[in-house]
Amino acid sequence: MVETQTTTVRTELLESGRIAVLTLDAGKGNVIDSRVLADLAAALAPLALERTLAAVVLDHAGPDFSFGASVPEHAPGKVEAMLPRLHALALELLGFPAPTFACVRGRCLGGGLEVVLCATQIFAARTATFAQPEPKLGVFAPLGTVLLPRAIGANRAADLLLSGRAIDALEAERIGLVAHVSEDPRATALAWIREHLLAKSSEALRFALLAARQTQLAETRREIGALEKLYLERLMATHDAREGIQAFLEKRTPQWKHC
Repeated sequence: MVETQTTTVRTELLESGRIAVLTLDAGKGNVIDSRVLADLAAALAPLALERTLAAVVLDHAGPDFSFGASVPEHAPGKVEAMLPRLHALALELLGFPAPTFACVRGRCLGGGLEVVLCATQIFAARTATFAQPEPKLGVFAPLGTVLLPRAIGANRAADLLLSGRAIDALEAERIGLVAHVSEDPRATALAWIREHLLAKSSEALRFALLAARQTQLAETRREIGALEKLYLERLMATHDAREGIQAFLEKRTPQWKHC
């Protein structure tokens, strides 16, 4: 095993480099801020050039995958830089040339769920919970709006995107959000990869992914760009979006004006 670490991401190479495990280690709640986004991008970049790579596993330190994207970085004056960075990372994951597998324990919220939605499959512990709570802050989830309907269908996606409610791992598996639920999602993911992928050509896997994504990735890129523009140019011009973020930072109940 070979291990390296950036500020918030550890990289382990297993099986003579055929499997890479990226462990998000950003402190309590693994909040996804600009530093984490940069570190994840820096960890992925050299792996994308490894022709023998069969799989990337996205794991996490601590009891929770992520409390979500940094709320302070959603404030006016900061969100204009943060949101494009998040979307750039998502497009890297969605277009990554090897299969990617996310391992989730505990809470996986907001931007955290948006990140794992970019994985080829999600492996979850029985303790895992998933939510897009953005409406409670007066905003919406651009990536979730694009990716959730493709994962679980339009009606179930609307439920989560509008209500902001959390679902547990078993419900997530039942509706197709999660592929596998087990006591140890990392061990289960690694066992699945060893059984189903390592005997195969990494080049064959690369072309299988390319074929599956070829038309959808271009469409996804356009949709994300359109929703990013809607978020930054129209949503953030509303009172309620600014109020929701400010109320969260001030730990008070938002006062909506419905405008």
